[in-house]
Amino acid sequence: MKDTDVRPAHPILELDHASRWLGIDVVQLADGHATITMRLREEMLNGFGIAHGGMVFAFADSAFALACNPVGETDTITVASGVDINFLSSALPGELLTAVANRRASAGRSGLYDIAITAANDDGDTRLIAEFRGRSRTVPNRRSQPSGNAPNNQSEERNA
Repeated sequence: MKDTDVRPAHPILELDHASRWLGIDVVQLADGHATITMRLREEMLNGFGIAHGGMVFAFADSAFALACNPVGETDTITVASGVDINFLSSALPGELLTAVANRRASAGRSGLYDIAITAANDDGDTRLIAEFRGRSRTVPNRRSQPSGNAPNNQSEERNA
């Protein structure tokens, strides 16, 4: 998503300042699936001149959120209940990162998602740089509740 976009590809991106700062572009969205890209900029590097792990994590987390939350759903939101990431290779300045998120399973309010993050250089060479596995939980959307009628679910949301 670029700052010049008039309408984000997914409603959750409207207020997602982190994804906007990352420079995320949405390539594909479907139920339980998202593909996004991001160009690795200088301010996303660590002291070794490679992608900061937190930037790769945040990028994968955005793909996870897009895959978990169907367009049009307003009564509930799906959030992370836990994640794991394995870094396999370093991403370099200027490379195009792609995250492909897919739902592996869902049961009730819980889900399991795998996100593969690749890096491509200007020559088109692509390599897997990280694997992210996210566990999700669907909870009430407090923003969709009428004022004063939000459910008292604070402990559930903290643990979700």
